[in-house]
Amino acid sequence: MNMFDNWLMSQQSDDEPDFVPLFSLEDDDEAKQGEVFPDTMPMLPLKNTVLFPGIVTPITVGRDKSIRAVQRAYEENRYIGVLSQKDVKIENPSTRDLYRVGTIARILKLLKMPDGSTTAILQGRKRFYLDDMLSEEPYMIGQITTLEYEQPKNKLEFRALISSVRDAARQIIELSPQIPSEAVVMLKNINNDNFLLNFIASNLGIKVNEKQDILEINNLREKASAILHHMDAELQLLELKDQIETKVRTDIEKQQRDYFLSQQLKTIQEELGQNPQEEDINELMRKAAKKKWPKNVAETFHREINKLRRINPQVAEYAIGLNYLETLIEMPWMDFTKDNFDLKRVQQVLDKDHYGLKKVKERILEHLAVLKLKGDMKAPILCLAGPPGVGKTSLGNSIARALKRKYVRMSLGGLHDEAEIRGHRKTYIGAMPGRIVQSLKKAKAGNPVFILDEIDKVGKDFRGDPSSALLEVLDPEQNTTFYDNYLELEYDLSKVLFIATANSLSTIQPALLDRMEIIEIAGYSLEEKVEIAKRHLIPHQRKEHGLKPAQVKINDKALVRIVQSYTAESGVRNLNREIGSVMRHVAKRVAMGEAYEVTVKPEHLHDILGPTKYDAEVYQEAQAAGVAIGLAWTAVGGEILFIEVSMNKGSGRLQLTGNLGEVMKESAGTALSYIKAHAEALNIDPEVFDKKDIHIHIPEGAIPKDGPSAGITMLTAITSALTGKALKPFLAMTGEITLRGKVLPVGGIKEKILAAKRAGIKEVILCKDNKKHVEEIEPEYIQGLKFHYVAQMDEVLALAIGLKKEEKIKENGVPKSKKQKGLPVVRPQIPAA
Repeated sequence: MNMFDNWLMSQQSDDEPDFVPLFSLEDDDEAKQGEVFPDTMPMLPLKNTVLFPGIVTPITVGRDKSIRAVQRAYEENRYIGVLSQKDVKIENPSTRDLYRVGTIARILKLLKMPDGSTTAILQGRKRFYLDDMLSEEPYMIGQITTLEYEQPKNKLEFRALISSVRDAARQIIELSPQIPSEAVVMLKNINNDNFLLNFIASNLGIKVNEKQDILEINNLREKASAILHHMDAELQLLELKDQIETKVRTDIEKQQRDYFLSQQLKTIQEELGQNPQEEDINELMRKAAKKKWPKNVAETFHREINKLRRINPQVAEYAIGLNYLETLIEMPWMDFTKDNFDLKRVQQVLDKDHYGLKKVKERILEHLAVLKLKGDMKAPILCLAGPPGVGKTSLGNSIARALKRKYVRMSLGGLHDEAEIRGHRKTYIGAMPGRIVQSLKKAKAGNPVFILDEIDKVGKDFRGDPSSALLEVLDPEQNTTFYDNYLELEYDLSKVLFIATANSLSTIQPALLDRMEIIEIAGYSLEEKVEIAKRHLIPHQRKEHGLKPAQVKINDKALVRIVQSYTAESGVRNLNREIGSVMRHVAKRVAMGEAYEVTVKPEHLHDILGPTKYDAEVYQEAQAAGVAIGLAWTAVGGEILFIEVSMNKGSGRLQLTGNLGEVMKESAGTALSYIKAHAEALNIDPEVFDKKDIHIHIPEGAIPKDGPSAGITMLTAITSALTGKALKPFLAMTGEITLRGKVLPVGGIKEKILAAKRAGIKEVILCKDNKKHVEEIEPEYIQGLKFHYVAQMDEVLALAIGLKKEEKIKENGVPKSKKQKGLPVVRPQIPAA
């Protein structure tokens, strides 16, 4: 409530002000000189208000005790003590329900109202303190002590406070439209400072307890400060309210003005024979007449445009309908680009843009060949899976250029909302089609090359599962009738060549994975990276840095050094960055006119790129017994892996270190169990397993390692340590083992073989089922390597540590020397996984 709102409001409740608070005509808030007050007098409890000295206010008296108290005081000396209630809900208050400080009031008039109630007009005279309540029946009688104000010591400061109070009161009156302007004149006529403070405090829109606190203050300066504090808070509220009202008023006036002007403009346009809305509709009709689209789409368009004609252009539905019709017009329903059927030309473009990637290129050429012969075929849905930086995304752009199709790329990384794929229903404000439809509209062709980038990183939350929505998009049997929620029509996606990219297939929903043709792209070999750098990266970076071919060259040895010592990746992204660093170094020399050597050689790289970042694990010397070399696959390519085994006195405990995963730990346990079962044939004392602890360690413990492919390497290393026979030098191996001694195939063969070649390995032991993977590698990349293909562990041990077959190794648990003549040995068939 505003400070002076009490002037305009009446309060109808027992023992409360009935009309506006008034002020004394004598402009005095304290007793006149010589005015004497009795020590005991009747007490009148008040609700919802506090009576201040000098204030005249009418009170409607309704409670029996209060009526008796008022009548008694009016008959005697007309003085009555007025106290405020602490809780307004209490109908029959006692002493503890009243404040101790109140105001002595003089009853100016006692009136009988027509409704039977009694109204007393009271004038506050002086503050008092209730010493004791002498009686509560038949009405309250209290013993009191009058209170005096402490005069301010600093008169100048007090006058400044009073001036501030007057200014704040004037501003509140000006900001309050309910308060008449005459109130300012009234304030100017109040000359008594104490009465001014009481009058303002009485009319402040604050709680009763806060008014009571002001009444109880004895120091006039503190009383003025407290009142000014409340007035400042009320003034801030009024200023903020005024700002809000002004802004709302301005907005309403602007809306009214805009509406008035739009109506005027509409009238003028009608007089001139112009109608913008009709022009928009006519423009859509002209475009529709030239559009090639299915019959059902045309019917929907005409139905919606007829509906649009009946809608008022000022309502929101008009804009929604107009946007929908524009989307229908812009969609490439039957607009297709003509494919390039010159297959040799296509192959040239693909080979020029990307080195390697034969499988992908062959699949694209096969699809084009069928299209050329048949004339119509559903586009394949490919998924290129491989590590970062191998050119999966850029390959899509190259395919589009080779086919002379439009190129569209949609990133799915972090996508959570299903509506991003299917769109929103057009009834919603701000609705729009899904990104599939938006991309086709932007491409203006119904058969683009559509890249679904990072499909393995699609999210899932309460908004839906986008990967489930993609099931319809990527299913050749369903995407002929793809349904977008915004269009509310079926759209044929079968002509679109979808190419998805992923770094890992493990995070893709199985049903979605089943709908795609997976083409795995392995990391590039050292030779491939050098060739890519020479054909693509160096010319590109040279152009980007404003250099000419004659100003900088990088020889092959320097490129090899950059690949091996400054990058560790399957792709060529970091290689591209390092070549860019070389170009910037040369560009700086050229720009500053400094002398430099045009051809960058390996010895220059330290000054240009700094110390080497990676040191390849190169095989340097023959290893001691108990050390074997395995081959590992990582996300950045293959590596060789040293597996070290040592024997210590103990109780036969197996200790594994080197940050190994659960699968690798299980492989170590399997290898040890196999050796224990064949200890006699391996010339190993069985008691050694109870007296010695076996410790297997794989260096670089900070790097997590896992997988089954180190199984035969661990078995060979443990056997070497137990027999004291060192492994054949320059030999590496990879393969999974079983308890029966079978060697199973593993993955990542290309990366592992290339890592062995880089490390100087000369011989590699593999499972015989991995032979087909070795044959896929370019012969020049593996020249000088000798491969041994095995099926049993006894073959591995014979090749690695020279353990001959005649040493009676058990086959499937049955010693060769103990086979019964004429009885066949049953060997269960274990499939190679």
